Amino acid sequence: MNYFYDPKEQERMLEARESFSGRLLTDAQFDEAMALTGIIEREIRKNGAFKEKLGDYAHAFSRTENFVSAKAETVVRDLFKARTGMTMNQMREELMEREQNLPADHRKLAHEAALGIGELIENGVKMSFNRAFAHQGQALAAEFGITDAGAKRLMKEVFAEIEKADLYEWGKDLEERFYRPQIEAEREAAGERRDRAGSSRSRSGSRGNGRGNGRDDSGRDDHGQNDQESDGPRAGSRFRRAARNDGETETQTAERSEPSQTRQRAMRFSR
Repeated sequence: MNYFYDPKEQERMLEARESFSGRLLTDAQFDEAMALTGIIEREIRKNGAFKEKLGDYAHAFSRTENFVSAKAETVVRDLFKARTGMTMNQMREELMEREQNLPADHRKLAHEAALGIGELIENGVKMSFNRAFAHQGQALAAEFGITDAGAKRLMKEVFAEIEKADLYEWGKDLEERFYRPQIEAEREAAGERRDRAGSSRSRSGSRGNGRGNGRDDSGRDDHGQNDQESDGPRAGSRFRRAARNDGETETQTAERSEPSQTRQRAMRFSR
């Protein structure tokens, strides 16, 4: 959570610790409750709602700390107000009010933010439509001081009016053209790496099985018996497979030499 690193909130955190609800908690409980206030704040700024998530997290908190759910919810509400300077509902109403009083240039900025989705998908590294849409919505919301959901609605409305197209369908088409090939290439490269690793281990295992067993190159042992006369195949055959290496990633996709197929605009939202 950003508030752990925001110097402006350090003083508020100290005040929260000495508040009535804060004094009742151990250090570990206080840290967890403060983390919950950050989760709730993010939900308010994202969707303009908080009651459902507050209830779920307060219930989970109460189960592990032997609180009743109502007490846990009260503690989180009190610490939220101490940290942010307003109640959860006040923060929600403030965001809603700003959405009703957008600046005069809101349509132009919303249109630019929507077009920036295409720039992110086409020129980004493995950027899906949903991720690009959320990124632009969050950036536009911060610009206007509204919720992410409100910013997304605005982008969809303005894009449909100006471009005469559906933002979702346009973005999904770009996703299939630019994002999907990158993912397929990554999968193929991972499969090739696994095959190479498996072949290498199989060869190594086969060589190891032939050493120190009294066999010559013909496959016979010191007593003249061949493999068919022995007790059967040994462990570690050449068909052994290597485990997946999840730590490896695909080589970065090369930069495209052709001009961008979406609008060439300087986008401060896509930076």
